[in-house]
Amino acid sequence: MPTVVSKFLSKSETALNLNRRALSGAVVAAALFAYTYKVAYPLLTRKNDVNINNNLVRRTIQNGLKGNGPKRHRLRNTIPALNLQFILQFIKLARIMIPSVFCAEIGLLGGHTTFLFLRTFLSIYVANLEGAIVKYIVRKEPKNFIKQLMKWFAVAIPATFINSMIKFLESKIALSFRTRLVEHSYQLYFKNQSYYRVTVLDGRLDNCAQRLTDDIETVASTVSHLYGQITKPMFDILLMAIALANLVKSRNANLITGPAIISGVVIFSALVLRLVSPRFGQLVAQEAEKKGYLRHVHSRIVSNAEEIAFYGGHKVEQSQLRSAFRILAQHMEHMFGVKLWFVMLEQFLMKYVWSGTGMIVVSLPILLASGPGKAPTAKKLINLPILSEEPAVATVAEGEVYDSVSERTHYFTTAKNLLITGSNAVERLMSSYKDIVELAGHTARVANMFTVLEEASQGIYHKTLVEKKEKCGDFEIEFKGDQPLAKGKLIVSSTNEIILKNVPIVTPNCDVVCPSLSVELKPGQHLLITGPNGCGKSSLFRILSGLWPIYGGELHTPKNSMFYIPQRPYMVIGNLRDQIIYPDTATDMINKQVTEDDLRKIMRLVHLEHIVERDTFHQVKDWTDILSGGEKQRMAIARLFYHKPKYALLDECTSAVSIDVESFIYQTAIDMGITLLTITHRPTLWKFHTHILQFDGTGAWKFEELNANNRLTLKKEKEELMKKKSTQETIQRLNELNKLLGEDH
Repeated sequence: MPTVVSKFLSKSETALNLNRRALSGAVVAAALFAYTYKVAYPLLTRKNDVNINNNLVRRTIQNGLKGNGPKRHRLRNTIPALNLQFILQFIKLARIMIPSVFCAEIGLLGGHTTFLFLRTFLSIYVANLEGAIVKYIVRKEPKNFIKQLMKWFAVAIPATFINSMIKFLESKIALSFRTRLVEHSYQLYFKNQSYYRVTVLDGRLDNCAQRLTDDIETVASTVSHLYGQITKPMFDILLMAIALANLVKSRNANLITGPAIISGVVIFSALVLRLVSPRFGQLVAQEAEKKGYLRHVHSRIVSNAEEIAFYGGHKVEQSQLRSAFRILAQHMEHMFGVKLWFVMLEQFLMKYVWSGTGMIVVSLPILLASGPGKAPTAKKLINLPILSEEPAVATVAEGEVYDSVSERTHYFTTAKNLLITGSNAVERLMSSYKDIVELAGHTARVANMFTVLEEASQGIYHKTLVEKKEKCGDFEIEFKGDQPLAKGKLIVSSTNEIILKNVPIVTPNCDVVCPSLSVELKPGQHLLITGPNGCGKSSLFRILSGLWPIYGGELHTPKNSMFYIPQRPYMVIGNLRDQIIYPDTATDMINKQVTEDDLRKIMRLVHLEHIVERDTFHQVKDWTDILSGGEKQRMAIARLFYHKPKYALLDECTSAVSIDVESFIYQTAIDMGITLLTITHRPTLWKFHTHILQFDGTGAWKFEELNANNRLTLKKEKEELMKKKSTQETIQRLNELNKLLGEDH
């Protein structure tokens, strides 16, 4: 490289007709100016760097932190960094990862610490051994050289074992920490249906799946790595300082000068790095957010591949993927640019400045040694057994000259190795600050996820509302800040009745679909629910099932007595038996004393016995792709017959089933004593219901007994009028019939 630079300067000197010394000075000055500008740039633009390519953080600051206090204070609390908020969040996670003093993690940490301590002792021993080897080479003593070399190879066996055990225990600790965090997160994720609530009712968690997987893994592995990265350097610094003090004392040199110089340089370096350090915590949090969004776009394409293929929407999806990746790539380029100059400054200070300082400190006991070089008689500050071997002292009488070339070489080599190990330890400690700040970004995401899951399980939600509609009719939503208050009461019914008293139907976005609904339904009263699209039919099922909060009135429902079947049934991972008994397990099935013969009878009732004969109950397949739409709906009905609940919430659940099979299924459910609450547009199912709840789409409703024959007559009249020519009379009559039937125009 110097040759290339020299040739470049020579050619430039000839071409530009300039003095070579002036040209070299200009090049060096330009390089120093560019470097200084790049180092100072993050410090000068720190205030503006917060808003670069970070719309999510900006919305968080504007919407989620509208409390009191100066803007700078709120901003400091928002960005992940090494602050009080991070410490509290880390303590919360640490209590999860290490639940007690007598847990397995404490044993792993203890073993890891022991091996780290042994590794430090070996480093000191190897440094002293290397100095002895060089000394005997200078003295030309082959026997002693071979002896020390044999010790070198002998120590390699325990050294390699200790190094391997350190890495092994670090991996074990990371896995153990991750297991604790995953178990805790799964417990919160499935507590009180939090997995549904954080997705639909709460808007604080973006890409929860990434936090449950990647972020937890990163936190566990980083904490495990940081423990060794901090503990080992502390041992190194302590023991290396003692060993260096013993060496300096053996040279009758000053013990204060060297440590003072080293401490001053280290403190100066730390202040400079702290001053120009970028906000790594914020950058890491943004990177995780953008990676999560890219993964979210991919998952949407996988989940909706058929619909996208039917529409031919590959161009739109491809552009969205490219856009998501481009945002991530731009952010990573920004991170690389920030890290480039910071790492350059870090390496300059820690590698070259520290190395030069170390050379000065190591040479001081030789250059400025006190006395004429007599044999040392002073005792060591602290006796380290691994440094007790000093063959030169045994061969030199007291008062004789003790300053031969070999002894100085021995001292210099040993001191240099110890100082290099100590400087590397200080470098790892200072570099760990950057890792801790990066850890703060992932810690904030995981701790925030735990907080949101805990609050969601308790019914506490925070969601950004597009528009606050506080009043609709006689019902008014009460808000606390920006969030609505669910003031309704949920009461367990002891008589197995469903009673709604002035219960409003309100969506998670606070759209009041129906201001007040009052219905009393007893077992055996089968309810037909009709109305135009968006009138609140499916929303009523979500309220009855406890998925949505109740913002007013009282709801009386029997406990664990409802079974919901949607239009698109969910097929679980497992065999055919698992599809029927879901959400029960095989153990639950045995406890209920249900046999496979009973399951075969159920499959016969829903006309799916051919699947049992073809695949058996124990065949594991991808049932979502294997079964047709009608077969999946009948499989969901088989679950209903297996569980035999008191109430069945049927939301267009037989739309892909033939009319004759559908009628047989409904009649079978009634014969089993299951009360039906059905949303359907098929007139053939009216005869299976005794009452009707009819919404008009404007918030009004009507609950009455159902006269199926009369309703069929009105339906037939409507079909005949639709075949006739449109006149004012026919249009008026059709409107009346639509209102009576509760159907769309």
